[in-house]
Amino acid sequence: MSTPRILVVGSVNLDFVATAAKLPAPGETVTGATLARHPGGKGANQALAARRLGAEVALAARVGRDAMADEALALLRAGGVDLSACAVDDAAATGVALIAVAADGENQIVVAPGANAAFSRAHLAVSANDAVICQLEIPMDTVLAVAERAAGLFCINLAPSASTPDAIFARADLVVVNEGEAMFQGAALNRTPGLVAVTEGARGAALYRGGVEIARASPPSVKVVDTTGAGDAFVGALVMALLEKQPPEQALRFACAAGALAATKPGAQPSLPLRDAVDRLLAGAA
Repeated sequence: MSTPRILVVGSVNLDFVATAAKLPAPGETVTGATLARHPGGKGANQALAARRLGAEVALAARVGRDAMADEALALLRAGGVDLSACAVDDAAATGVALIAVAADGENQIVVAPGANAAFSRAHLAVSANDAVICQLEIPMDTVLAVAERAAGLFCINLAPSASTPDAIFARADLVVVNEGEAMFQGAALNRTPGLVAVTEGARGAALYRGGVEIARASPPSVKVVDTTGAGDAFVGALVMALLEKQPPEQALRFACAAGALAATKPGAQPSLPLRDAVDRLLAGAA
């Protein structure tokens, strides 16, 4: 089987991660945290996830002309992601995510999108690939342009939640949402002719077609450290598995295992697993 080629169109951020004993309630200050900086952004995370699982991956994105850009792109460069379509915006800063992580791995995230918000359809170039992955951390009009121009399998991760044009659902071969995003989209998810994957945290994930469940899988048992990036690992792994023609339940198990492994280490991109690690985890859980 030839190596799958995947284009990811999406966001690049630098994540500032504060890890504390608990997450703050509204109006509460929690102290005693430790601070770390990691490359992030759903587009960048999903690109590196697919690359570490064995795909040839290109990322189309925008960053600012600032020091944060080099830091945000460092792991992508080191991992061999093609960044020739990742452009520099002279008028906007590199995107930043402020992330609070609790001792049990749960998190809260606030994003200042910067250059991601300036990524217009005029900046978009979509080349021939086996799959195109997109999310909602860039302008919706640009996402719509991706749907219009994408060849091969088109995966849309509807995160963060936002009103989504019917044309995106109509084009999607795969829609990925978590439980909250699924509730937000509601019956609109049934309008896509493709597959819908709903992630359910520690309970795993389910795969639907036309509102009918066709597969369900639970993740292997792991020690959760930080769930940041687990959903992005799931997206990259599920697209990879479908391109490899894995049956629905097997593909879902593979994606759940990748997401579980990503939750065992701190940070979004540093935690994304290699293919061998996912395969070993699945073999041990069989």
